[in-house]
Amino acid sequence: MINKGSVKKAVLAYSGGLDTSIILKWLTEEYGCEVIAFSADLGQGEELDFIPEKAKATGASKCFIEDLREEFTRDFVFPMFRANAIYEGRYFLGTSIARPLISKKQMEIAAAEGADAVSHGATGKGNDHTALEEYAKKHGIPVPTSKKNPWSSDRNLLHISFEGDILEDPWAEAPEDMYVLSVAPEDAPDTPEYVEIEFKNGDAVAVNGEQLSPANLLAKLNELGGKHGIGRIDLMENRFVGMKSRGVYETPGGTILEEAHRGVESITMDREVMHLRDSLIPRYAEMVYNGFWFAPEREALQTLIDQTQKTVNGIARVKLYKGHCRVVGRQSATDSLFNVDFATFEADEVYNQADAEGFIKLNALRLRIAAIQRQAK
Repeated sequence: MINKGSVKKAVLAYSGGLDTSIILKWLTEEYGCEVIAFSADLGQGEELDFIPEKAKATGASKCFIEDLREEFTRDFVFPMFRANAIYEGRYFLGTSIARPLISKKQMEIAAAEGADAVSHGATGKGNDHTALEEYAKKHGIPVPTSKKNPWSSDRNLLHISFEGDILEDPWAEAPEDMYVLSVAPEDAPDTPEYVEIEFKNGDAVAVNGEQLSPANLLAKLNELGGKHGIGRIDLMENRFVGMKSRGVYETPGGTILEEAHRGVESITMDREVMHLRDSLIPRYAEMVYNGFWFAPEREALQTLIDQTQKTVNGIARVKLYKGHCRVVGRQSATDSLFNVDFATFEADEVYNQADAEGFIKLNALRLRIAAIQRQAK
């Protein structure tokens, strides 16, 4: 705990939710310091409209709202997607990947404002609402949760997450009225929709032939994915601190983006390079999840990842239908490793079937030796 007298001015990462509303009031009361609220616009939309008024009403001397949508997508989401990083094989890290950018900008504001402390409102293990709601009631702080929407959520361009309340029962199905970004798959259009996504050096640059900025491209894919009920996931994840936690996520655009990226990689990336990169996905995803984005090991790994992406140039055609998306076509005019002369099942002049004999004998040698040893026993 920092000595109370040593803090004169603090910059608070502020969302206007329960946790950050409480910590803002608590800082002004417990430390008697000036609090500057900072909110990062990462694509929350109308959720930011009430932020300045609420922050000042709760005790903030200033409130900064920084539009970070392009930086977020270009410098954080896209590098992570070049790695195909998915935590525990299912979670697209929507909340985790936003934290390093929020922290970066928060420190920049602290330096510019001459603050001697920074603060956040996250609890050590997730949301603990009861005591916080009592504190809010005592100090007249409005909170965003209600009996109709009692869960907590976190939203940005990549996803929206839901935790708490009924979701703390791992057997209970998430209520349909909770979802924000997507329609129910069963209510999605009965006709499939096809979307073509172009990649350069592993990054998506165009949708259906239209060049788009990173943030606008992800927003476009969110729109398409949400329309077809794509990107819903309900999972029990392993938190860094050692407990399991349930989260329900909507990641419509990210789900399409990852599928399309894999599609272009499949025709442009060398086999051994792909297998090496894929073996590193769990480690990379853990670094992001556990908060080590700016650590040297993540940066070093990113250098390797980006090297693998230099040939990932091409277009993937993705079919969207009733909660599912799958690549149904892929092409690359410059970097395709697919050659029909080599791949054909018909007679050809580039592959001699007899070459396989030595290959089979060498690769089977260790298995033959093991079988001989078993027979001898």
